[in-house]
Amino acid sequence: MGTAPEEGRERPRLYLISPPVIDLDTFEMAFRNALAGGDVACFQLRLKDRPAEEIIAATKCLLPIAQDAGVAFLLNDDAELARDLDVDGVHVGQDDMPYEEARRILGPDAIIGVTCKNSRHLAMEAGEAGADYVAFGAFFPSSTKSDTVKTEPDILTWWSETTLIPAVAIGGITIDNAEVLLQNGADFLAVAAGVWEYKEGPKEAVAAFNRMIDKVVANW
Repeated sequence: MGTAPEEGRERPRLYLISPPVIDLDTFEMAFRNALAGGDVACFQLRLKDRPAEEIIAATKCLLPIAQDAGVAFLLNDDAELARDLDVDGVHVGQDDMPYEEARRILGPDAIIGVTCKNSRHLAMEAGEAGADYVAFGAFFPSSTKSDTVKTEPDILTWWSETTLIPAVAIGGITIDNAEVLLQNGADFLAVAAGVWEYKEGPKEAVAAFNRMIDKVVANW
């Protein structure tokens, strides 16, 4: 298994994803605690197939917390709702709105990421279209998403040697299994249950991920 080139790489960062269903009162505190644990680049509100009013209420509650912490806030799938709620961008899957349509709706300054599963072809298409990042995975079994495609870490090495567009690694990532993804070139670790269900709580989970990232970077 190869490793990505180290020269010129920026420090990898955390990309948090919400659970698929949340109790907003409980999750607000978990979210605050997570952001207090250390560096987080981005948060994706992924309330898949939930009513729009739930997504709107969660965004109005959580977006100011993310903004205060300097964390980018993305919605899953719905570019029109992302525009209406004035969040930072949207993440689109292969079965969702095409990247080009999301860009037309959100404009040039929004963050738009694209799910590419284990496909080099889809990643190249997304990168050439202008995606701000591509997401590969699932690298490990996921407790929050069942329809995943098994992905090998070496796709991250290939991508890091091919382009400067950031790669997000996703799928069942925990403190215990993430290091190989960083060594292969992941720019961001997208984590859901690995933070929200961490035995010592989300604050310590984020702190532990950042310690692990710093350890890997120190050995580059």
